Amino acid sequence: MTLLQNLLKRKNPDDAIANAAKGGLAKTLTAWDLIILGVGAIIGSGIFAVVGIAAAGSADGATPGAGPALILSMIVAAIACVFSALCFSEFASMIPVAGGAYAYAFATLGEFAAWIVGWILMLEYVIAFIAVSCAWANYVVQFLKGFEFLPSFISNPPIWLVSDFRSAVNTLSAQGTDWHSVIPTVFGLPISINLPAVLIILAITLILIKGTKDSSKMAAIMVALKLGVIGIFILTGLFYIQPSNWTPFAPNGASGVFMGAFIIFFAYIGFDALSTAAEECKNPQKDLPIGIIGSLVVTTIVYTLVALVLTGIYKTQGSVDAGFLSAPMAFSITNVTTGWVARAIPGFISIGVIAGMTSVLLVMEMAATRILYAMSRDHFLPKAFQKLHPKFNTPHILTWTVCIISIFGTLTLNLDSAAALCNFGTFTSFIIVCVAILILRKIDPERPRPFKVPLCPWTPIAGILCCGGLMVFSMVTASGSSATLSTELFIAWIIMGALIYASYGYRKNRIAEKEIANESDN
Repeated sequence: MTLLQNLLKRKNPDDAIANAAKGGLAKTLTAWDLIILGVGAIIGSGIFAVVGIAAAGSADGATPGAGPALILSMIVAAIACVFSALCFSEFASMIPVAGGAYAYAFATLGEFAAWIVGWILMLEYVIAFIAVSCAWANYVVQFLKGFEFLPSFISNPPIWLVSDFRSAVNTLSAQGTDWHSVIPTVFGLPISINLPAVLIILAITLILIKGTKDSSKMAAIMVALKLGVIGIFILTGLFYIQPSNWTPFAPNGASGVFMGAFIIFFAYIGFDALSTAAEECKNPQKDLPIGIIGSLVVTTIVYTLVALVLTGIYKTQGSVDAGFLSAPMAFSITNVTTGWVARAIPGFISIGVIAGMTSVLLVMEMAATRILYAMSRDHFLPKAFQKLHPKFNTPHILTWTVCIISIFGTLTLNLDSAAALCNFGTFTSFIIVCVAILILRKIDPERPRPFKVPLCPWTPIAGILCCGGLMVFSMVTASGSSATLSTELFIAWIIMGALIYASYGYRKNRIAEKEIANESDN
């Protein structure tokens, strides 16, 4: 074969399904489990944190706020997701294998496109896993400070045990303290580690190694906690809504609405991760579409109610307190309530945030390992990654690999750029899945489709336009060093992926093809 033919070589979906049948991943997930995992992945730190920036804009003025039109931003982001979710549902029911968008790209766009999609998905899931781990650690540390009866090393731990070195130095510098007097060194090297983040990464890894069924049980507990907390916020806030806070409705016009949709999109990331667990579903043809679309419907309803109450009890136009930008739900409800309610609600919301982040961590690491597992099975990565745990039938070597990478990531990740990087990765994978649907309808129209995208080709085209439009709009509209860095890092990541494929992935696949051909001849 020529180079171009190899780059465009597609994987037959029937071969992918046959390989998956021999893979050995335990089939334990039902439609209900998928909805729980989907809601667990979507409702996380996003709704508790970035919703404030989406409503009021960033503190440095780099991004305009949507104001009360945040509800429109929520709807725009949800619509962009719905078109893509329908495409994911068709693929997931038709090609129920691990890998999600990576596997779908391989079946339609060819080998090189599949590698790039897998590379982008690694960026999305691993960066999200690291970022949420750090955010989880920060919330837990702040939460424990309220328990003064605990030992001081728990309620008020030294900064070098709860921060990476860069963050610790920045915090100490802001306090006018020389880090040399606070952070210990060994052989001249400073020792600073985010221990809570490391511990939660290890805990999530051990849970996932035991299997997705146990993971879904834990996710169910976390989902119940955070939905209960959001319910408390909504029911309490209803009594303090001031309709005057809803005017002007869209202070920054369409620019604020669409920029808010891009920012709040981070709070919708997660439903696509369900497709990576297709091999572990008992009845993927029926359950995966229910899980993907059902989780998206539930979260859209929850988000819309939060947006209505949040902008109704706190005026998001004009001068906005920094506390609203960092913890909008807790700050806004404390701002309007008094007595025991004002004291209790922030604590409840903190519990909801911690529970929400924990369930997100479960799904993000699971998705990352399943993507890598599929890529290893397609000979892009070392064969050792295909090994399953002898008792739990889970890719334990891969799970530990992602764990170790993530622990190192907590030492270096720039959290300011993490959300935008995840968004760029998600938008790109959504666009590719929508394009892939159009291609497979053309090249393989007779393939059985247990779930079919309605109004095709218009639905996939709408998904391409919505996701592509929001991504380009954010690149053009957002300003500041963090926004520029995110765009540059995303482009650099794609270039790096292409270089790794050219120097390693392509060659490894050709060697595997020769070995398979020799085995069949013998």
